[in-house]
Amino acid sequence: MSDVLSEQEMRAALFGTAINSVGKPDRLPESKSQLSPFPQAPSSKPLVSRLRVTLHVTKVYEGAQELFVHDVNTLSSLVAEAEAKAAAKKKKFRYFELVSIKPVQV
Repeated sequence: MSDVLSEQEMRAALFGTAINSVGKPDRLPESKSQLSPFPQAPSSKPLVSRLRVTLHVTKVYEGAQELFVHDVNTLSSLVAEAEAKAAAKKKKFRYFELVSIKPVQV
């Protein structure tokens, strides 16, 4: 194969068309290499990563504990714990004890 290609050969290689002598584009037959190598998956609901954080929270030190459950859309358990504590702080809780972090099916 030569290193120098004509303009028509470059266009044919890039765009899959060849220009005949009349000036109208001719479609080159499509090869299997131009098809997508991955099969199309049927469209279903998107995968959502969600973690459920459970905390014991109190407003006063050694007071009555309440169970606080918060769902977070993340894969990181550290980020999920931080967001759950921030949400509990908004509800005026001051003391937290982590109970569990579990993935939730949506």
